[in-house]
Amino acid sequence: MIKAIHFPAELNGHELDEYLAKGWFRMGQTIFTTDLLPVNGNIHPVYWLRYVVQKVRYGKKQERLFAINKDFSVSIKPFLLSDELEYLYASYLAIIDFDAPPTVESFLLDGNSASLYETQLIEIRDAGRLVAAGIFDNGENSIAGIMNFYDPGYKVKSMGKYLMLLKINYAIASGKLFYYPGYIAGGFSKFDYKLFPDPAAAELFDSKEEQWIVYEPASLPGTIAFDVDGYLPEEG
Repeated sequence: MIKAIHFPAELNGHELDEYLAKGWFRMGQTIFTTDLLPVNGNIHPVYWLRYVVQKVRYGKKQERLFAINKDFSVSIKPFLLSDELEYLYASYLAIIDFDAPPTVESFLLDGNSASLYETQLIEIRDAGRLVAAGIFDNGENSIAGIMNFYDPGYKVKSMGKYLMLLKINYAIASGKLFYYPGYIAGGFSKFDYKLFPDPAAAELFDSKEEQWIVYEPASLPGTIAFDVDGYLPEEG
């Protein structure tokens, strides 16, 4: 349920930072914000999430992911659409249980010929074969995680969570302040995996006060009854 949407003709890194800091997020070549998430006849309050990357501390679960994936090669490069990437995404679509755009191209460009965003691609390869990919946008002092997807045969490796950790490591190495992975929703646990890196380093956007607050799960309200269904895409 979109609260507001903008169609900027241009968008530099500083402007992206400002949007993200106010609880906005990329959708195709637009940028939008919302406070509510409709799912199966219910409305859930939305809480935009970010990590203060210098506060992130990995524990045993996070270190285990680095250990079990240590034999794969990881590279980070400017995003370039390819048949290899689309093939991987198509295989991922076959196993997910939520709505998503049919192609990487439609997810990111939505029919536009050029991108407003400075987009980066993380490739994870096993003996040269692309098995997982993460896509994020660069701001001046932040990154926004847009997509994570992987070969279904590598689901046991928790590639989605691993890609989140790789994005945080990139943000730290690049001197960024914040990593924005999208939102979580009260009373709807599907997006709680976004808290995996380190809940103690997480902040939520208080849209009423227009400020970021320390994440405290006990304070989040849950479902609001309403007759509507569907939901918006975000990093998954």
